[in-house]
Amino acid sequence: MADRGVDLAALPKEVREQLAELELELSEGDITQKGYEKKRAKLLAPFVPQTQNVGVSIKLTPGHSSDPASSPNAVPIAAPRQHRAHRSGGTRDDRYRSDIHTEAVQAALARHKEEKMALPMPTKRRSAFAQSPAEDCTPPDTSSASEDEGSLRRRQAAISAMLAQNLQSPEYWINRSVQGSSTSSSASSTLSHGDGKTHNHNHSQGQTSMLADVLAHTRIDSSSIPPDVTSTVPSTVPQDRNSRADLPPNIVVKGMSRGQSRSSMMDTAGGVPAHSRVSTKIQQLLNTLKRPKRPPLSEFFLDDTEEIVEIPQPDPNTPRPEGRQMIPVKGEPLGVVSNWPPALQAALARWGATQAKSPALTILDITGKPLYTLTYGKLWSRSLKLAYTLLNKLGTKNEQVLKPGDRVALVYPNSDPGMFWVAFYGCLLAEVIPVPIEVPLSRKDAGSQQIGFLLGSCGVGLALTSEICLKGLPKTPNGEIMQFKGWPRLKWVVTDTKYLTKPSKDWQPHIPTANTDTAYIEYKASKEGTVMGVAVSKISMLTHCQALTQACNYCEGETLVNVLDFKKDSGLWHGVLASVMNRIHTISVPYSVMKACPLSWVQRVHVHKARVALVKCRDLHWAMMAHRDQKDTNLSSLRMLIVADGANPWSVSSCDAFLNVFQSHGLKPEMICPCASSPEAMTVAIRRPGAQGAPLPARAILSMAGLSHGVIRVNTEDKNSALTVQDVGHVMPGALMCIVKPDGPPMLCKTDEIGEIALNSRAGGTMYYGLPGVTKNTFEVIPVNSGGTPIGDVAFTRTGLLGFVGPGSLVFVVGKIEGLLSVSGRRHNADDLVATALAVEPVKTVYRGRIAVFSVTVFYDERIVIVAEQRPDANEEDSFQWMSRVLQAIDSIHQVGLYCLALVPANTLPKTPLGGIHVSEAKQHFLEGSLHPCNILMCPHTCVTNLPKPRQKQPVGVGPASIMVGNLVAGKRIAQASGRDLGLMDDQEQSRKHQFLSEALQWRAQTDPDHVLYMLLNAKGVAVSTATCSQLHKRAEKITAALLERGGINTGDNVVLLYPPGIDLIASFYGCLYAGCIPVTVRPPHPQNLPATLPTVRMIIDVSKAACILTTQTLMKILRSKEAAASVNVKTWPNIIDTDDLPRKRPPNIYKPPTAEMLAYLDFSVSTTGMLTGVKISHSAVNALCRSIKLQCELYSSRQIAICMDPYCGLGFVLWCMSSVYSGHQSILIPPMELETSLPLWLSTLSQYKIRDTFCSYSVMELCTKGLGTQTEALKARGVNLTCVRSCVVIAEERPRLTLTQSFSKLFKDLGLSPRAVSTAFGARVNLAICLQGTAGPDPSTVYVDMKSLRHDRVRLVERGAPQSLPLTESGTMLPGVRVIIVNPETRGPLGDSHLGEIWVNSPHNASGYYTIYGEESLQADHFNTRLSFGETETLWARTGYLGFVRRTELLDASGDRHDALFVVGSLDETLELRGLRYHPIDIETSVSRAHRSIAESAVFTWTNLLVVVVELSGSEQEALDLVPLVTNVVLKEHHLIVGVVVIVDPGVIPINSRGEKQRMHLRDSFLADQLDPIYVAYNM
Repeated sequence: MADRGVDLAALPKEVREQLAELELELSEGDITQKGYEKKRAKLLAPFVPQTQNVGVSIKLTPGHSSDPASSPNAVPIAAPRQHRAHRSGGTRDDRYRSDIHTEAVQAALARHKEEKMALPMPTKRRSAFAQSPAEDCTPPDTSSASEDEGSLRRRQAAISAMLAQNLQSPEYWINRSVQGSSTSSSASSTLSHGDGKTHNHNHSQGQTSMLADVLAHTRIDSSSIPPDVTSTVPSTVPQDRNSRADLPPNIVVKGMSRGQSRSSMMDTAGGVPAHSRVSTKIQQLLNTLKRPKRPPLSEFFLDDTEEIVEIPQPDPNTPRPEGRQMIPVKGEPLGVVSNWPPALQAALARWGATQAKSPALTILDITGKPLYTLTYGKLWSRSLKLAYTLLNKLGTKNEQVLKPGDRVALVYPNSDPGMFWVAFYGCLLAEVIPVPIEVPLSRKDAGSQQIGFLLGSCGVGLALTSEICLKGLPKTPNGEIMQFKGWPRLKWVVTDTKYLTKPSKDWQPHIPTANTDTAYIEYKASKEGTVMGVAVSKISMLTHCQALTQACNYCEGETLVNVLDFKKDSGLWHGVLASVMNRIHTISVPYSVMKACPLSWVQRVHVHKARVALVKCRDLHWAMMAHRDQKDTNLSSLRMLIVADGANPWSVSSCDAFLNVFQSHGLKPEMICPCASSPEAMTVAIRRPGAQGAPLPARAILSMAGLSHGVIRVNTEDKNSALTVQDVGHVMPGALMCIVKPDGPPMLCKTDEIGEIALNSRAGGTMYYGLPGVTKNTFEVIPVNSGGTPIGDVAFTRTGLLGFVGPGSLVFVVGKIEGLLSVSGRRHNADDLVATALAVEPVKTVYRGRIAVFSVTVFYDERIVIVAEQRPDANEEDSFQWMSRVLQAIDSIHQVGLYCLALVPANTLPKTPLGGIHVSEAKQHFLEGSLHPCNILMCPHTCVTNLPKPRQKQPVGVGPASIMVGNLVAGKRIAQASGRDLGLMDDQEQSRKHQFLSEALQWRAQTDPDHVLYMLLNAKGVAVSTATCSQLHKRAEKITAALLERGGINTGDNVVLLYPPGIDLIASFYGCLYAGCIPVTVRPPHPQNLPATLPTVRMIIDVSKAACILTTQTLMKILRSKEAAASVNVKTWPNIIDTDDLPRKRPPNIYKPPTAEMLAYLDFSVSTTGMLTGVKISHSAVNALCRSIKLQCELYSSRQIAICMDPYCGLGFVLWCMSSVYSGHQSILIPPMELETSLPLWLSTLSQYKIRDTFCSYSVMELCTKGLGTQTEALKARGVNLTCVRSCVVIAEERPRLTLTQSFSKLFKDLGLSPRAVSTAFGARVNLAICLQGTAGPDPSTVYVDMKSLRHDRVRLVERGAPQSLPLTESGTMLPGVRVIIVNPETRGPLGDSHLGEIWVNSPHNASGYYTIYGEESLQADHFNTRLSFGETETLWARTGYLGFVRRTELLDASGDRHDALFVVGSLDETLELRGLRYHPIDIETSVSRAHRSIAESAVFTWTNLLVVVVELSGSEQEALDLVPLVTNVVLKEHHLIVGVVVIVDPGVIPINSRGEKQRMHLRDSFLADQLDPIYVAYNM
């Protein structure tokens, strides 16, 4: 931070005030972090002591000029290391070293001080990431340097301290981590390898307290005050979902206070005119007008980026190109030589006839010794045989397989150039088109599918290969060659000489003069990984050979050493084609030999006195590292050392270092000839071999910042971020070159602008074979000038190289289009980032040649990802340290934030055939979540700068009346809905006469004693107990007697009922009513998990001030057991009465309450936010509710219903205990825990008893969907048939889970379940049953709402399939007697149709109030007896605390009126307020669960101002870290939020209550108390 060394207290008052204001702006999100720092630095600048820049002493290696800029050729060389006794592969680390770049990076990091990073380190469970065993790791260093890797290119070396604002000191990182990711005590309790868990904790405490101090000083916005978390949290994680605690012991017990910080609801949604009697035609018209307005299609699928994304304002200081428009550059004319052949085959024919003994190709064995030499005579005769065989001997005489112009794949290993040459020239002679490809090694090779695409697009049906190679190909069990993924079916032909036929005397190959027909196809992989074939015509092939001959001055009979891949690029052009044209003797050094003996190519040059060598930077390095073993090699015979990847910016240091080592061995500086090439244009430019003593071309030292804006600026001010590039010589003979803009129309660049090199030449590729569309944009480009007019009619080919033409028409290349990462309008080169990462010393952590850099699109911009392979011996701490430093180095040198940095185990990144990294495949793995990193660091906070501004809450200024009038003027109806009228029931039954349930039971026991009311089933589906009316009555009487006798109970005392689900629970409920006590049902503790479940029981008993507990013997023992004593105080239980064997006594009399307003029972439940609330239910409410349900579901005594849910609270308890006694129907009770032992129990019961109506909970439905989804056939076979089910209602207090109910319906449709049967109910604490889809109402309707509007508290209806749409389904029909209205929770005024607001309810079965210890009357009045602020102000309403809206539909209800549907969006208490918007956790969780197949369940909560996502991993632990970036991506993309912490846990850790709801606050407390035992915790910085 800028305030180091500034005493804030000593600053002038106005400066302090401005600082405070800035802090406020930052905390409220009005200003970005970057803007904040800028302004802050500006304010403090006058007060900063001047001696701020840190002096960094750098020791230059001997022989360095301290100012390399002064002498262009003074080249820094890595000082040779001391020779070590053991030469392991590791010593080759130097091959990428560039001291100067390293120094730049060190200087950048020096500002970050040497102390350990104050970033929260990720927490990892030790078992999780066992590195792959050492045996199967070939040290990637030796085997797999990537093709382009070469050394790090050097950077300008004057060290100036980095600019203060770009470099953040540790305090800055802490602050950033606080505002972005403060950490819990788990943050640093990572263990290094051998540590025990004990001593680590005091260290973690220290770190936590330090962060806590920082937290204490950061202003936390009042809207996001951290919820209070008390300390006692259960320490074990429940093992089993259905036994979850309903709440943690540290729950806040209170009457919920709502409406203190509710945001204003905004009104925008199309209104619906009132229904009136009009002709049907007009009605139809009105109906169409009322549908949500359908935006035009274009608007629909165009992304609304403009609304969402914060568009960065262009920086006025951005460098812009200032030069004149460039003029295309001409190469020298292509000379005409009299004896040049008319076609390449003609040259081979000539040498084969006249110089038959002349050597053409020498092949080396694995040790690097010559194996055999192919002469021009042999090459000619074998190629001839092959051509004859291909045309005449495949297939039958009349039915030839191949004809001229067909494409043929050439599949030869790199160690066998001889067979390849014969095959290639054989194809040319037969006039079939060779397509050389790599040998497939396995079914799942990296990129093999793309090679299949290439073969398909080229129409290849035949492959040529050698016998050895064919034997090595993967085979199916019956010996056939495996069908590779994505490949067309191929015929394989072996081309070994013994299988070829000698041509007949009269057969001669047809050798036409070179024309525009395709000669061969060279493959090219694009940035996305697709492989295309570049077709090269016969004339291009010949012209290219001529141009190379002229540029490289090739002479007949020279010797050339080729280290490159001979199947494509320079290896093919120089080593196979131009060499035959000029009768050159080629010595091919395969990759396998180079791995075994890096010096082999230098030795071949020495032995054969070779004139030309063809290498890459990698080969220069390897030779340099091994040169001590060879004192006597001599390279003076060389006249040209062609560096094929010399166009890479970092090739400079390789060439310099190689020259430095081998100058003493006869190498001359002018021999080094870098060249630039691309598959499309072939050779673009090459440095001509110089004359002795001629001055060497100069270097360009460019500013990195300029490069990122695409302009050329000589670096002056900041030496750390400079890029030194060497030229690649002049344009090829006969070619014309220009530089065009890389994207958009091909406009000519200015002279000081970086662009894509485009080339017009007869010697380039002609098209992408079989892909005319892509061809046009690459091979037929006509450059235009700034006015947009074409500069001529010659077509240019885009080369894919980025560069510029420097002084003297020298060509400079600064990168490739495919390595280009465009982040917020600036361009970065992947190779430059690799170089910076590798310069972060010491690299004990990763392998140098094994780094992939790519960008992924997340939230409307590219984000940079770096993946590297970690060494098996690197420890956690070092890796994290290295990663943090890489982030800083890239931030300071490139001024770009990294999105993700991942380390994977050694040897796990996908490889290309020659050992490099297959970047596009690595990117694919990253996005699919199959990279399996062992370390990961995500930094979305620093690099996602285009998030929309946080929403500012608008004050509610408009008076209630005007809103009301506004609604009416706009023709919107007030959003309210009601069920049928209860009073109109034509109900002759006796039960109407009974005001109290206890009377109804007595009446049934007298009038119909043997009618079975209840039947309880066990896991086998057997009825373990039943209760008739009289049995239930008698059992209740016994319990009453016991209560009065043993319990000494007074009327009105509260009695806790602690029973497993069953008939005992029901009997004791009526026993309490008979005794005049108030029953409180409590879910019994789970015997296997007392520490988590018993405190809840204890709490409800304490809160309800229960006078005694009724329970079973087993539970009584548990309550008094030693295990229970460990969790709660067992000595202070109230009187416990066990009701297992009661004396046959009858109570003296049965209590009858004086009025129906008296309390009947208390209903306690835990909300998902961890709040325990008990509500009081009066006798009249019970009566009204039972009547309402009876009417809605048409229940009467001949009916049977099945209930499979927990009977402890809410509507479940009413259905289980009361409904049957009231309506007389029979209830079949299925305890949900029985489903765990026998999943099909519920469904088979429905089928067996032909049940029409059944009630269940979401957890039951989920169990069946997940567990039985695959077994529908088996169930069918067992005779399960669900055609009888008319309604299956899910009882819940939440937004309907549409996906679950839909999948349930779809899965069991095969068993006859009607898709209309499944529906949901909705209740809340203030009213246990508001909606319940009965038999009479219309089917529930579904609407799609826009999620962005929802976050702004608005409802905008959209069409199905619209982007960002969320399907919501109606929560069921209103129960009779219920009215709801939608109200703005702040103004308390009614809202219009389709507006989002709080649901208020009025009904005879509303609860009477909260039962709280404190009896806070004000709260109670607020929630249970509230009036509207205007409109109909006399009605008393209860506030449900749920957001929702009412929408009038086209459907008609039973009475013939239009049906008003209630849509529940979610609980107000649960919503997360982030960035001024309101989020519903379920929406974020739905997105997260879709992110990866191994995510079993997820839950989100906020911690300070961070979003924490907890994810249950169902796969193997090595997948844990794959989830971190995927979760971050999906939340950013779909919800525009940055995830602060990702916690990966085992399945079953997220606590779920009996209703199937996630206990997010319980989870939050366990997380903060470090009790989750997570597999991994990632702090996204």
